[in-house]
Amino acid sequence: FKLLVHSLCPSIYGHDLVKAGLLLGLFGGTSKSLNAALPIRGDPHILVVGDPGLGKSQMLTAACNVAPRGVFVTGNTTTTSGLTVTLTRESGNDFALEAGALVLADQGCCCIDEFDKMDEGDRTAIHEVMEQQTISIAKAGIMTSLNARVSILAAANPAYGRYNIKRSIEDNVQLPAALLSRFDLLWLMADKADRENDLRLAKHITYVHQHNINPPQQHTPMDMKLMRRYIALCQKQNPVIPAELSNFIVGSYCELRKEARLEENKYSTTFTSARTLLGILRLSTALARLRIVDQVEKEDVNEAMRLMEMSKDSLKQQQAAPNRGKKDVDVIYDLIRSIAEGSKTLKIQDIRDRATSKGFKPDQVEKCLDEYEELSVWQLNQARTKLTFIS
Repeated sequence: FKLLVHSLCPSIYGHDLVKAGLLLGLFGGTSKSLNAALPIRGDPHILVVGDPGLGKSQMLTAACNVAPRGVFVTGNTTTTSGLTVTLTRESGNDFALEAGALVLADQGCCCIDEFDKMDEGDRTAIHEVMEQQTISIAKAGIMTSLNARVSILAAANPAYGRYNIKRSIEDNVQLPAALLSRFDLLWLMADKADRENDLRLAKHITYVHQHNINPPQQHTPMDMKLMRRYIALCQKQNPVIPAELSNFIVGSYCELRKEARLEENKYSTTFTSARTLLGILRLSTALARLRIVDQVEKEDVNEAMRLMEMSKDSLKQQQAAPNRGKKDVDVIYDLIRSIAEGSKTLKIQDIRDRATSKGFKPDQVEKCLDEYEELSVWQLNQARTKLTFIS
């Protein structure tokens, strides 16, 4: 997975989490169909919001070029007919339908740049495609429904030039909440001043311009043709979620809903709904597809939840958060206390799973366990499988 992430648009420095989200949009999840009238969408939708000059358009172009079937359009030059279907008159006074971008990208991906600059009337045509994955037509006596089983990868700029931390995401991008809730991952790429990061970025850019190649990396990027063939191979796989994982997914979703009701998240820019649960399932099956396996594993679910948590945190990173000023080990300690809820003992594996879903790395969890054990707050058994609080 890391190799694929580093192979997607290697000329853009960093932003590995955004690239990982775009990759999962290319692989797609498994579509379900209860019957002909009730299909369950399997393709995840990704929206990238960011300050100008951070390479959003280049990443979308790279994703479109790598996809086995991809269509790239820009929002400011696209109309409803160009996205959906155009009605034309042929020589014999007969009418014909010409497919638009979303229909041409069926069973592929459609990359939409400048998503915020689309007219409101043109943007409403996407609502049906994003959820039902069909386009209904009623023109000149022709009434039909066309398939548009497409994963939408979109990029948008803030309406005020740069992202305003004092406004909500809806005000910054000027998109309705009903449309934003249809995206499984919503990333914010903020251009923050950081000396070390700016130095690495400047060295990367000057190296590319001087040598006309990407600087040497830890992983050698895959060839684009090989990557496209691998994605096409993975898309033939239809992994399923085993019964033993159902309780874990349900419990994790209930925990997310519980956290969303907390006072500190009352004014959050995002909200947790049933679409969040479906998004976790879609991203989990996409991760299983990436490994070409028949069943989704617990690690896939944890990684999907981690990506969703990191995407939400990217929207909150500029705002005054209750954890500001706290170290990672202290935040993990508060998490462990909330898991315990008065209990004296906890399983270490449960702590690792919960912390991983929150975006923490395993070494950070181990550091927290060791530090607070030295402070005699809790005690670990020799096998490091059980934690006991010391009263």
